[in-house]
Amino acid sequence: MSPYAYERPAFALTIVAISPRIRRTVRSLSVNIDHIATLRQARRESFPDPVHAAAAVELGGADGVTVHLRQDRRHINDRDVELLRQTLKTELTVEMAASDEMVRFMTRVRPDQVTLVPEVKTEVTTTSGIDLVKGGRALSASIRRLKRAGIRVSLFIDPTPAQVEAAGDLGADVVELNTDRYSRGWAKDAALLDELTRAAEAAGTAGVLVHVGHGLDYRNVVPVLEKKIAAGYSIGFAIVARAVFSGLAPAVAEMKRIMEVHS
Repeated sequence: MSPYAYERPAFALTIVAISPRIRRTVRSLSVNIDHIATLRQARRESFPDPVHAAAAVELGGADGVTVHLRQDRRHINDRDVELLRQTLKTELTVEMAASDEMVRFMTRVRPDQVTLVPEVKTEVTTTSGIDLVKGGRALSASIRRLKRAGIRVSLFIDPTPAQVEAAGDLGADVVELNTDRYSRGWAKDAALLDELTRAAEAAGTAGVLVHVGHGLDYRNVVPVLEKKIAAGYSIGFAIVARAVFSGLAPAVAEMKRIMEVHS
């Protein structure tokens, strides 16, 4: 947990955010700050700076920061990743495609974790997981190179036991279960939570740690926490959107408090 975890602003927007702290095992929160860079790039300015945003995220109590370094550099760029590596007090996770260029860059910068994701030029954001059952072997060399550099390797996959098992066979340390379908339909279809649960149960046999991410927000994250599906949570857009009204550190603090209450 960040050394700044208890220096949080008092202001928050929900009742749960002012609930008494509960001494339990708290799941880790890595905040994706890509949308800070998206705002910067909208005007081709030097601000808002994702590096400054990362400092606010840490002050809010996050356990780490996540960025997606896309091959087209549409938001986060190389300079951002290098400075984040130098300045973060918590963990740095970089999402990326498994290209030779990206692997070379990561073995030089050495973030704490790399999450390999599928990447399509025309997409607004990543929505599908890597299909490891059909094409996972193509990632073997990249996974080995990253691990030799001392980087923890995570694979972003759709939540099925078969995909989790394939991740274990490839030597991944972590699977990040894609919560896109769950986040869109959780209030109407309980089977979507069961889908995540079954995939997480397969992780024990596969020997991988479970993280979750994509589309999680202040409401839909609660059932996932209560089911104890994952050790790590990657949440970005919902926090940055809340920060427009409350500020970034308070928005992170509110999410972190929800995680504490429901863990």
